[in-house]
Formats: sequence, structure tokens, C-alpha cells
Amino acid sequence: MNRSPVIGVLALQGDYREHLAMLDAVGTPGIPVRTAEEIEGLDGLIIPGGESTTMSLLADRFTLWPALHAARDRGMPMFGTCAGLIMLADALIDARPDQRTIGGLAVTVRRNAFGRQVDSFETTVDLPGLGIADYPAVFIRAPLVETTSPEVQIHGKLHDGALAGTIVSVQQGPLLATAFHPELTSDTRIHEYFVQMVRQST
Repeated sequence: MNRSPVIGVLALQGDYREHLAMLDAVGTPGIPVRTAEEIEGLDGLIIPGGESTTMSLLADRFTLWPALHAARDRGMPMFGTCAGLIMLADALIDARPDQRTIGGLAVTVRRNAFGRQVDSFETTVDLPGLGIADYPAVFIRAPLVETTSPEVQIHGKLHDGALAGTIVSVQQGPLLATAFHPELTSDTRIHEYFVQMVRQST
């Protein structure tokens, strides 16, 4: 495509500003998104880290679910980080009964599986599915991917510590997600990968 893709960052809650800064850093400025009309004009959407229950409630308040589900159904590339992974998952464990998701990613995710805020940590992960090695991953009250369906690509797992083998990055078609926060680092490689996904889809 000749024009720069239009990538939005869901700006209801969470660290959406950091994602916007990362998009700026890779030369594809993003826009904060809070309305259904803004969603309809996008080529791709990032769902940031934050508090997934609050995001779900605010999406209700702002009547965003029809537009989010329509965007998913037409194959819009979406990238979820931490809470964004929860928002893209088909099934949740330890969530409020009324918590809704965008869905489309055939995984079961456990909320806050890595512990409380004080249990946050940083480690280096390899993401061979993305062609990325030694990525500085930041985990903050991170979700855990408990199960995946066969159609889901596993891009990376933790390779050391008590949680070695835990899945930390997955993709299913146009839906990409990480359990960690790439927006809280200076490493732009995952955002570059997502921008390329969006370019290839339009």
C-alpha cells in the first residue's frame, strides 16, 4: 500500500500513550480511539495493557462492542498486550461473570496469573515465531495462556525460572497478543511486526 496504515490504540484506560509513542518511534503515528466511528476508520487496532475489567465496563458505557466485534469479524489486525490479551481471548478464568471480550483468539487465559503488582518482573524472552530473540519483556500482573487451540500459533514461551514453558505470545490470523508489555520498553521490534501485519492486510 502507498499510504501509511491507520492504526488506532484503544484509549479507554491503561497505557495507551506508551503504545502511541511506540508507533511514532516506528514511523507509523497512531490515533487514540474512544468511539465506534473511530474504530470503523481503522486499518489496525492495539488494545493496551491496563485493567481488563475496567476496559470491558467502559466499552459497555461507550457502546463499543458492536464496532469492536464487527472489526474483528472483517479481519482487522489487532494487537493486545497484557490486558489486551485478555480482551482478545475467547475464554477467561478468574474473571467477573459479566466481563466481556472482543474474542477471536482461541485461547483460555487466566487473569493476573503472575501475581499482584508487587510480583511484577522483567526478563528476556525469545520469540522465534516472530523472528525475535532476546526481547526485554515486562510482566505486570500478567495473564497466563492456559490452553490454545490448534489454529493458534505460539510465538514464544518463558525459558527459565519457576514459570519456564509458560506461553507469553500467541497469534491467530490477524490477532496478535503478548502477556507482557512491549510498550514499556524501548525495543520496537514487536510493534514493527504488527505494523507489517497491518500493511499486508490492506
